[in-house]
Amino acid sequence: MTNKEIVCKAMDELFHQKDSTAIERYWHESYQQHNPSMGNGHEGLRDLLPVLEAGFHWKPGIIVEENDIVITHSLVYGWGPTPVIVVDIFRMEGGKIAEHWDVVQEAVPANKSANGNAMTSF
Repeated sequence: MTNKEIVCKAMDELFHQKDSTAIERYWHESYQQHNPSMGNGHEGLRDLLPVLEAGFHWKPGIIVEENDIVITHSLVYGWGPTPVIVVDIFRMEGGKIAEHWDVVQEAVPANKSANGNAMTSF
């Protein structure tokens, strides 16, 4: 499995299927989190699950893999009151997610943007 396939499988199993056993399968034991609202390690991921809205959905568009880095550009529902566009950066180690950074911005519909373009690739 490629690193990008691992990331997509990990995100689906943990956040869509709500399978907390995915943490051990796909996240490195010394996982480092760089989002300031989330904790490090497996415990930080476990702490996140109960606070996510029931309708949480991660819909990736563009996915780039370069060596041990996977970058996804996604539309996310349920992270907050409105949909958001998220760029996630994952560093892989030994076939597991070892580190994560993200950039989040509120989604703006194409008909309300200055350029008329969608913020997603789909």
